[in-house]
Amino acid sequence: MKVALFTPMPPERSGIADYSALLLPALRERCDVVVAKRGGKRAPRGTDLCVYHVGNNPDAHGWIVEALRRTPGVVVLHDFVLHHLVAGLTIGRRDGHGYLDAMEREGGVVGRLLGHAVLDKRIPPLWENRPQDFHLAGEVLDLATGLIVHSRYVRDRAREAGYGGPAWVIPHPAFPVPGGPAATVAGEPLFGTFGNVNASKRVPQLLEAFSRVRRGRPRAGLLLVGAASPGFDLDRRLQRLGLDGGGIEREGFVDESRLWALMKAADVHVNLRSPTMGETSGTAIRALSLGKPLVVSDVGWFAELPDEVALKVPVGEREVEHLVVALELLASRPDVRDAMGAAAAELARREHDLDRVAELYVAALEQAAGGGAVADAVLGDVARAAAEVGIGADTPEAAEIARRLSEVELGR
Repeated sequence: MKVALFTPMPPERSGIADYSALLLPALRERCDVVVAKRGGKRAPRGTDLCVYHVGNNPDAHGWIVEALRRTPGVVVLHDFVLHHLVAGLTIGRRDGHGYLDAMEREGGVVGRLLGHAVLDKRIPPLWENRPQDFHLAGEVLDLATGLIVHSRYVRDRAREAGYGGPAWVIPHPAFPVPGGPAATVAGEPLFGTFGNVNASKRVPQLLEAFSRVRRGRPRAGLLLVGAASPGFDLDRRLQRLGLDGGGIEREGFVDESRLWALMKAADVHVNLRSPTMGETSGTAIRALSLGKPLVVSDVGWFAELPDEVALKVPVGEREVEHLVVALELLASRPDVRDAMGAAAAELARREHDLDRVAELYVAALEQAAGGGAVADAVLGDVARAAAEVGIGADTPEAAEIARRLSEVELGR
């Protein structure tokens, strides 16, 4: 099977580029994969299947959507909410009518009127303050002959949006942990959060919760790694909370080696998000690989993490209070941190193993290329193999086989 892969690749600064670079060698061990040249819109001659990695960044993925329009294929949907992408492909190219059409398709007359208000600058851009209310994923879903996602949340949202084709939930692969020591960062314990510093990462709530924890634990530290979004006045917030005099360790954008060193240094990783665009967090996957306990928002993919590896914080009025409880628990109980860290490492090994993810990918792509005949053949092989080793229909082993098959939508 020859697969054409349309995706950003390093050196682009993109989590999806890192993802594709990680997965590509494992895929090439199992099938013939050709990576399309950036900006290319045609599949190489002899291609059996085109695979398109789609995220919400128009600079990284605009050309990929254009290629998808020319040749429909399997879409790896990294973000369900594509409002920013669609705005870049329409308004960003002086195609206001295209944006209005997309808004009307999803929101009817109300959507079109809101689109007009955006174009006339009577309301702020919806992709900045209300993207989750208008996902604008409809065109991509219509063009997808198959859908690969990383969470049940995105699969279910796609179904609700009218997507009726095959869909496979395939975990994000774990990153191999590089050698090298942890960075030296003050904090006992040290909480760390990694990625853009902004309101959607719940940084205001985290700072408030940390300031309360630190009143009783003056040696605790919070490591903030990542660029601050425009308009987010971090210094003012720190000053207001009395955190400008200590307790906060700050680094901006860092390269991969420095990122790993800083992530190793943190005792607890905090990965909050609201609203969610349906994304999977590459930094959370790295935390699992490192065997670090997580504190996450109880939304989207994050809510699907096992309770053994992540404390989940509801988003809402009492969010700060819940955060304080989670941080205080992990600060006061090293045994809980150790148990959660061990469970995280085991989850990364069991569910996010790179070879396992590559096998799930190939099974999905073969089914997409071959249709029902491939699915029936696989199910037949599994049934015969189970019978040969004496696995009955009502055994725990059969239930586990059924669960694994359902992951790639081969269950009946």
